Amino acid sequence: MTIAAIIVAAGRGTRAGGDLPKQWQMLAGRRVIDWTLNAFRNAPEIDRIVVMLHPDDMDRLDSTDRTSVVAGGETRSQSVRKGLEYLDGSGVTHVLIHDAARACTQSAYITYITYVLREQQAQAVAPALPVTDALWHGSDGKVTGTQDRAGLFRAQTPQAFVFDTILSAHRTYEGEAADDVEVARAAGVDVMIIDGEQDNIKITTPADFARAEKILQGQMDIRTGSGYDVHRFGPGDHVMLCGVRIPHDRGLQGHSDADVGMHAVTDAIYGALAAGDIGRHFPPSDPQWKGAESHIFLRHAVDLAHEKEFKISNMDITLICEYPKIGPHADAMQQALSDITGVEPDRISVKATTSERLGFTGRGEGIAAQAITTLIRP
Repeated sequence: MTIAAIIVAAGRGTRAGGDLPKQWQMLAGRRVIDWTLNAFRNAPEIDRIVVMLHPDDMDRLDSTDRTSVVAGGETRSQSVRKGLEYLDGSGVTHVLIHDAARACTQSAYITYITYVLREQQAQAVAPALPVTDALWHGSDGKVTGTQDRAGLFRAQTPQAFVFDTILSAHRTYEGEAADDVEVARAAGVDVMIIDGEQDNIKITTPADFARAEKILQGQMDIRTGSGYDVHRFGPGDHVMLCGVRIPHDRGLQGHSDADVGMHAVTDAIYGALAAGDIGRHFPPSDPQWKGAESHIFLRHAVDLAHEKEFKISNMDITLICEYPKIGPHADAMQQALSDITGVEPDRISVKATTSERLGFTGRGEGIAAQAITTLIRP
């Protein structure tokens, strides 16, 4: 099977309000369409993605090796037809068709749909939820009748099809359809219903944004890591702390530049990723790291987080020492860490405490640092 996904995002979505069509509005820190694309990109069964955009929006999204951006039509059915025609002859055997406004769809559910499509050898598979509420007919604000809800379902997407089957159905269909199941059934195709998901909502009105945000926040992969490091004092005329050179009558000793604060936050990031510590990635036995600047280690940890699609939400670093005094340099340290990591300065905390002259830090034998960082993957 070679499976493609067509994401329909060419509509204007005026009922959702706002200055932009709903697919371009922000939702829990990302655009609606970005959440949708992320779910399909993280589904290993999806080989290609075609995004159908309004001609005026073509510059809002870039094509990649796996994702193609194609101009849609005036209606949803026309956009889907254009997406199918774009894929014709590409070797795609099956296709999932999805509304960009269903931003809460999960990668695991996409995998489930492709599994059913393959195992049942179905021509078409579509998710739906049984209607459980009482149904009324109404007019002029009054109930005029009731409707039996037996056998009624609320349709969802993605809807999955054998590619040639749905392409042929769209080529022969006339007029506008509510969804692709209607197109398939008009061509005599049997559509298999599978259980939909309550959280797979379609953003239609302004109130839906708040509901979708709560759902997405519950789906986030949130990780916390901690780091701790110590370096002793030795000969020198300065110390490096969190990327800032601070004049001092002694220096910190270490295989690298001994930036104890930066080492702690680096290990905190590695810890959140379950990726060991600095010593695993930069062994002290390797002479190439002797005297290395610690921003190399921190940048590596940040890049590793990005490779795993995590965003660093915040960093909290505490330096434990009697001297030098940290307060006058805290702002500069925040900025230096921000420059290295790309995290906004107001999400970076650098503070200090003493140990009341107890222990090695109290005796002025060295500096300790501890750090906590939070990583988020949508």
